Amino acid sequence: MSYEAITFNVANGVAEITLNDPDTLNALSSRMLDELRLAFDTVARDEAIRAVLLTGAGRAFSSGANLAEDGGDPNDIDVKGVLEERYNPLVRDMRDLEKPIVGAVPGIAAGAGMGVALSCDIVLAAESAQFIQLFTRIGVMPDAGCTWLLPQRVGLARAKAMALLTDPVDGKTAEAWGMVWQCLPDDALIDEARKMAAGLATRATMALGKTKRAIDAAATNSLDVQLDLEAEWQGELGKSYDFKEGVMAFLEKRPAKFEGK
Repeated sequence: MSYEAITFNVANGVAEITLNDPDTLNALSSRMLDELRLAFDTVARDEAIRAVLLTGAGRAFSSGANLAEDGGDPNDIDVKGVLEERYNPLVRDMRDLEKPIVGAVPGIAAGAGMGVALSCDIVLAAESAQFIQLFTRIGVMPDAGCTWLLPQRVGLARAKAMALLTDPVDGKTAEAWGMVWQCLPDDALIDEARKMAAGLATRATMALGKTKRAIDAAATNSLDVQLDLEAEWQGELGKSYDFKEGVMAFLEKRPAKFEGK
């Protein structure tokens, strides 16, 4: 499958994925969602790829679902089917990926587009960014993971207010609330995101992957279950090349040269 709705480029261990339909503010069409799943499947299988940068072309990250697709007749939309076949698998792919994902939000991240953005592990936002939960304006509830991802980042009060009031939240507020890691000037966003992804690509990939998944699991695990999970996964990491290299580098007082294995 060739890429038309996204661009996918790999260099120096980083896969840079760009939502590439600026005329619709990168609205999430069926093709774009399918291509995103293909891209993340490639990332998961390619050991040479050790980090991901996900962003949007033009002045938006994504305006959300492409409601005009296939004529835009709501009678023809199988909402449950679309979620189960495309959106939910994509969110699971991103959260289960044992490689770090840096998200760069250059403008609007609305509806399901916001869910995709928040599925990234570290999110950077431009000062011009606008995070909007538009779902109830068209008579539906938040999806694409938003009812889980948003409260995890900003708490129940703010998550409910965003979802019910549908007011936009700008980049600086998103940073203050903990929705994103950092808010940056528009002209610095992509360079900083690329620098961050490149740095992550040189680190112990397996350790980063287990870390992101363990932190996610903690949201629903008891302490006892989480302690058992830590022991199990730490045991796996203790047998890795990168663990041995990390210990030797520490003892020898030199920078570690991780290989992601």
